[in-house]
Amino acid sequence: MHFPLALRHCKSALAANYHHLRVRSGTCAGAAIKADAYGLGIETVARLLLTEGCRDFFVSTWTEAAKLDFLEPGTLSVLHGFGPDDEPRSGVRPVLISPTQIARWKASAWASEPCDVMVDTGMNRLGLALDELGCLEGLSIHTLHSHLACADEQHQLNQVQLDRFRAIRSAVTADRYSLANSAGIYLGRDFAFDLVRPGLALYGGIPCPAAAAEIKQVCIPSAQIIQLRQVVAGESVGYNATFTAARETRVAVINIGYADGYRRAFSSVGHATFEDCDLPVIGRVSMDLVTLDASASPQLREGDWVDLDFDLQRAAAQTGISQYELLTGLGQRFQRSWT
Repeated sequence: MHFPLALRHCKSALAANYHHLRVRSGTCAGAAIKADAYGLGIETVARLLLTEGCRDFFVSTWTEAAKLDFLEPGTLSVLHGFGPDDEPRSGVRPVLISPTQIARWKASAWASEPCDVMVDTGMNRLGLALDELGCLEGLSIHTLHSHLACADEQHQLNQVQLDRFRAIRSAVTADRYSLANSAGIYLGRDFAFDLVRPGLALYGGIPCPAAAAEIKQVCIPSAQIIQLRQVVAGESVGYNATFTAARETRVAVINIGYADGYRRAFSSVGHATFEDCDLPVIGRVSMDLVTLDASASPQLREGDWVDLDFDLQRAAAQTGISQYELLTGLGQRFQRSWT
């Protein structure tokens, strides 16, 4: 089967990012592989990180956990905890998030097994409130977690959450304590505790300015040219005629669009490259097609492939769309490969 779209993933970049984050944190590093490993493929990413020494993995749901039965018992945690319709399996820990879930766990056949717990230190999303910690009595807590709300910026809440988590650590017995995500790693080793849980930075995202020179791009989307045409000066290109050629322009039409996760926000701001030639996006990104100014690359032919500029930090700045959305939004029509 021919795929006119390709998504190349770089094994060495993923490995380098993992080891960099582990070394920078100065403690054990796990991996958030929820949302299909941020769109890169949950099973492949888990196996690759296993070879790099990762032994702590985090998914959102038990449905995701079911895809990872090759992981050793005790290495996988489910961040959304233990809901009324969930079916836990031995060796996988729920991250219990509320008194209701804790009561359900205690009443279940799994009550004697280790669990993880999430406490809320200021994000007001998932986790036990500080006045609910009494319900933890009797649990075998493997890892006690909290989650930073503003780690990607210098915000006073970071110190508030750190102080609260330290106080909870003194009051609640667990085998390990974990607070920092990708951005939290860059706040310093005070935030690292026993385990960090990077996600975005593993996959090439830049969680804060300090990471820009250290994190490597992992995935590059490519698309095939399906038509080349000459557009005369004064003619427009694409839907709603948002681009008008100021001069005769060679236009390449490529086989990608917003249905593939190349968002409309890239219209007239995105770029592709071919043999080091810059090919700006012109006009509107449509569902299945993007038009490029190919005037600087006369050697281009129909059937050639171009690489889309998908540096996540730069793409987010161009489009106003978060790096998380850009990465997890890549579609299913790509031929995916790891090199």
